[in-house]
Amino acid sequence: MISVIFVWLYMLFTCYVTGFVCVRIMAGNRKFKVRKETDYLYAGVGVITVYAQVFSIFWKVGLWANVVLLSACIIFSFLLRKDFGEQLRGFRLTVKPGGIIMTLLLFLIFAYGTSRGYIHYDTGLYHAQSIRWIEEYGIVPGLGNLHSRLAYNSSAFCLSALYSMAFLGGRSYHCCAGFLAFLLSLVCGEIIRKDFFKNPRLSDFVRIMGIYYLLNIFDEMISPASDYFMVLLVFFILIRWLELLEKGEKSFFPYAMLSVLCVIVVSVKLSGALILLLALKPAVQMVREKKVGEILKFLGTGFVAIVPFLARNVILSGWLVYPFTAIDLFDVDFKIPKGMADYDSKEIQVWGRGYSDVTRYEEPVSKWLPEWMKGLGGVDTVFLVLAVSGILLLVLFAGYTFWKRKREMLDYLHAAGTLTICFLFWLLSAPLIRYGCVFLWLVPVVTWGYLYLKISPHTDRFRIYAVLVVLVGIYKAGAFGFEQYRFVSADYLVFQKDYDKYETESYELHGYTFYYSPLGDQTGYDAFPASPVKAEDIFRGETIEEGFKDVIHS
Repeated sequence: MISVIFVWLYMLFTCYVTGFVCVRIMAGNRKFKVRKETDYLYAGVGVITVYAQVFSIFWKVGLWANVVLLSACIIFSFLLRKDFGEQLRGFRLTVKPGGIIMTLLLFLIFAYGTSRGYIHYDTGLYHAQSIRWIEEYGIVPGLGNLHSRLAYNSSAFCLSALYSMAFLGGRSYHCCAGFLAFLLSLVCGEIIRKDFFKNPRLSDFVRIMGIYYLLNIFDEMISPASDYFMVLLVFFILIRWLELLEKGEKSFFPYAMLSVLCVIVVSVKLSGALILLLALKPAVQMVREKKVGEILKFLGTGFVAIVPFLARNVILSGWLVYPFTAIDLFDVDFKIPKGMADYDSKEIQVWGRGYSDVTRYEEPVSKWLPEWMKGLGGVDTVFLVLAVSGILLLVLFAGYTFWKRKREMLDYLHAAGTLTICFLFWLLSAPLIRYGCVFLWLVPVVTWGYLYLKISPHTDRFRIYAVLVVLVGIYKAGAFGFEQYRFVSADYLVFQKDYDKYETESYELHGYTFYYSPLGDQTGYDAFPASPVKAEDIFRGETIEEGFKDVIHS
């Protein structure tokens, strides 16, 4: 736990300074300040995620990546010391003792949760190996030919490698998912205000679901799974987006900044890629206001944010977006064969539908969807029903808006429509709950929640809302507390729980020792480099740095 705290303190400093500088640069001469200090941290997370990806293309992400980052933060802290001072004074004047206590308490609680827990199955399968490849080599051409899942490129792995501190010679820490969970807990904690019960907002409903998600992953956020990164970021984006609408924000700038963070979501997990549709709002605003300079600035920023992700895809697999082969632009000797990529794509989708037989890929929705629904838990089944009915409700909202020409509802329809499209994309492609639970849960929240807020002035809003929130809150808090009490221990008070270890066997290729799993497909972090099965000689040259060919080219 103590090790997690030190890593997080370093992350807080680098992310805050980087985010502060980023917002200053993007704002230019505009007098703009973010509403919450956490927003600077999220901006920093986005910038540093891009930085880690860029660095990985040229060198391994370790000591020097951190030296450059820390040096830049120290220099900017000195150059902008007056601005930081004003920000600190403003924070000191507005923050309340209760807020400080809550922040410190959440910090310790989530540091405790991140120090122990269950290591995700896929972490032993490829997450840990992907992170170690980035730590040791940055990137290697054709790495997906050694193990196709190593081509499942996610910017979350680059961020994890940057803050793993593996270069210190001890162990590789995996604290980033927990750090994002802690940040989201602060954002969700903003729900505590005097008029919370009497005047609930749609963003409050999203916060409640964010809290529900944090309780669900508390024992799992030790794993550097890209699913957690994506869902945690989407929750933040939706909360802030709805807040801007609720406050009647007219400037395109804060929406555009959140849209850039949507680009980061694309690089984290493709199942969340369509959240980028939110960017239509600030884009239309800038075009209407003829802000040519701002359009170019944000287009350039989005381009810089996504290009390292696409470049890494190409280097790892030969495909622009692996394992999707619809875009075929590159002819390189390390390219993963199209047949293998297509098989991988189908496997991902059928796995999300609840089975592993790829031959069932062509089954119609009418056949696999009922089977998938049978495997849902009770809570998720309820949310599915509410989500589907919520889509019908949204259609009615849209019809009413255009019939009555309610222009003030267009921004809401855009946000709710984006969530609905994300939900349908997830549901009809690879509907594994952890891939898209945020969309399954939030579609009913933003549709039925919106209806409730519209009709509740004619009912006893306080009584209905307060009773529901209090009863569910007591139940979840009690169940969560009891579960944590059962397993509380001081085993990881100093050091975070390490990656799980697995039995492996070694073999030699070109003077390098490789590992594979004789019993299953998990190899973990320590056995490196590794793959589920013994690989053939697929070296492009004599060194690992030169990369790997596919079997046909070998």
